[in-house]
Amino acid sequence: MKTENRLFLIVMVAMFAFAAGYGYWTYIDENPAHGHVGQIEWVGTIALLMSGLLTGMIWAFFWMISRRIDPRPEDRPNGEIADVSGEVGFFSPGSYWPLGLAATAVLAGIGVVFWLPWLMVAGGITVLLATGGLTFEYYTGTRKLGPE
Repeated sequence: MKTENRLFLIVMVAMFAFAAGYGYWTYIDENPAHGHVGQIEWVGTIALLMSGLLTGMIWAFFWMISRRIDPRPEDRPNGEIADVSGEVGFFSPGSYWPLGLAATAVLAGIGVVFWLPWLMVAGGITVLLATGGLTFEYYTGTRKLGPE
């Protein structure tokens, strides 16, 4: 987690630096065509500050976790690739649910893009159904795992 910790710390500091630089730049801009000489453009400045704060929340989470767990192989300078070998998890080799989940997410996304409430609702419901199908795929039917 130390790698992620450092990454988000760098991004957080950069966002705050960008916010300060952007605020200063808009303050000293003397273009009369803009009509606001000597004023800060607040929308962009606040957006960069919020981006820094949100990144800071993620950094704080990784920082706390990295203090509680043992260093992972990728966090140690002498870590080897073989240290992380082994079983990663179970991935369904023949499942069609990820395709259905992606299609329903596209459906919901199109509803948001074109602001069609009926399509957003339909997409949201189908996303929930596809998520349930993906989650419980091996609990029902012919692919049921475990003793019968």
